[in-house]
Amino acid sequence: MRQIVPKVVVVGAGMGGLASAIRLARAGCEVTLVEARDAPGGRMRTIPSAAGPVDAGPTVLTLRSVFDDLFETCGQKLDQHLNLTPQPLLARHWWLDGSTLDLTTDLEENVEAVSAFAGAAEAQAFRRFHDLSARLYDAFDLPMMRAARPDTKAIALAAARQPRTWPALLPGMTLDRLLRLFFRDRRLRQLFGRYATYVGGTPYGSPGVLALIWAAEAQGVWAVEGGMHRLAHALARLAADQGVRIRYNSPVTRLLRQGGRATGVQLADGQSLQAEHVVFNGDPAALLAGLLGDGPREAVPEDRVHPRSLSAWVWSYAARASGQPLVHHNVFFADDPRREFGPIAAGQMPEDATLYICAEDRSGGQVPDGAERFEIIMNGPPGRPARPEDFTQCRSRTFDRLRQFGLTFDPVPGEASLTTPTGFATLFPGSQGSIYGLSPHGALASLKRPLARTALPGLWLAGGGAHPGAGVPMAALSGRHAAEAILTDLASRSK
Repeated sequence: MRQIVPKVVVVGAGMGGLASAIRLARAGCEVTLVEARDAPGGRMRTIPSAAGPVDAGPTVLTLRSVFDDLFETCGQKLDQHLNLTPQPLLARHWWLDGSTLDLTTDLEENVEAVSAFAGAAEAQAFRRFHDLSARLYDAFDLPMMRAARPDTKAIALAAARQPRTWPALLPGMTLDRLLRLFFRDRRLRQLFGRYATYVGGTPYGSPGVLALIWAAEAQGVWAVEGGMHRLAHALARLAADQGVRIRYNSPVTRLLRQGGRATGVQLADGQSLQAEHVVFNGDPAALLAGLLGDGPREAVPEDRVHPRSLSAWVWSYAARASGQPLVHHNVFFADDPRREFGPIAAGQMPEDATLYICAEDRSGGQVPDGAERFEIIMNGPPGRPARPEDFTQCRSRTFDRLRQFGLTFDPVPGEASLTTPTGFATLFPGSQGSIYGLSPHGALASLKRPLARTALPGLWLAGGGAHPGAGVPMAALSGRHAAEAILTDLASRSK
């Protein structure tokens, strides 16, 4: 008797879509991956520059074990496909008063650096904060990030066994409030408060549990030789090796539905692809907005995708830099965080922005001779309509500000190098420009992200808008959750 091979269509070649396609094909499914653009990566995209393709999306790779596991599932090694360089410096941090602070993966080095930066008392406060962050990470890693569904009971038990984590879990304990319990130095509160922006929030609205992000980063940060987009291409090749049929330039216009179940997708060229399961690796808000037809409108509850997380203005360009010793990851802090996040909350461009700079070609510690690739990120509000003055204003608030730090670029990039919140909204339909999906504000926000299984049978979610959340490894884990849920469903139906 001929065995029937399950057909799966994956919509979107981002981290979640690629990870789910790879695992499903490896398990024996017939997988077709359709991508609207001409290359894989989703938000891990590039912009052309004089020095080559420059990243215009994620720049930080943490938790590389997530990708080691994905390649090993296919009997291969990540290092056979990519050159990853561990970064001795996690980041270099700058303030306008001339102070700087380098943080590494070594606790004692960091304690010594913080002591020289802010004094012995703050160094001991940092040691206590590091301990809290590590305990939070241990409590949430398995039952939250790596679980298909947040296991609140396991999280509670883990927290109960670690009384030192309780302050971070108290109702109303924002990240900013938590940091004030540890640090008197405002610069250190700024530094660790910025981790809220990693998932699209502010330190004043995001829960204190996000302090665990420091522990994840302290485990190590890797640079991908050639740029982060090389990771997406490596995953696409791995998918093809497993038999995944990848179709680029194939936007989906409608989800097909029959008998109360998802049955495939219709492409922009009118072609229909039939499938028993559809994995949607896009912003779940697009489903509610009806961008894939009325069929999946009820697949995800409204409170799982709204309110929206932050957007950004992102510069991606090549230039010569001078004036300051940049490393791979750099953060130039605002003088007053309230003048950054206050305007953002009002839907405006920050008056005094913290600027993150990725010096893409400095991952090996070298300083390129000539033009090199840079990405600069300034946080912004989602849903903000474009305005005629945006480019001039953003250029001034970015590069005039950096000149105050003594950092200059030649040439200063033009309008084609800038992706605005409106640009993100256009690139990622339904997102309203939000980069991270559901806002992390509120004590229970991390538990509200939509799971892989939707209310519409046969439709599954993967990507940064789904559980466990934003970030490159988190999106890849969402792909694993979607694949495992589908395989469990197939096994159950077979029985």
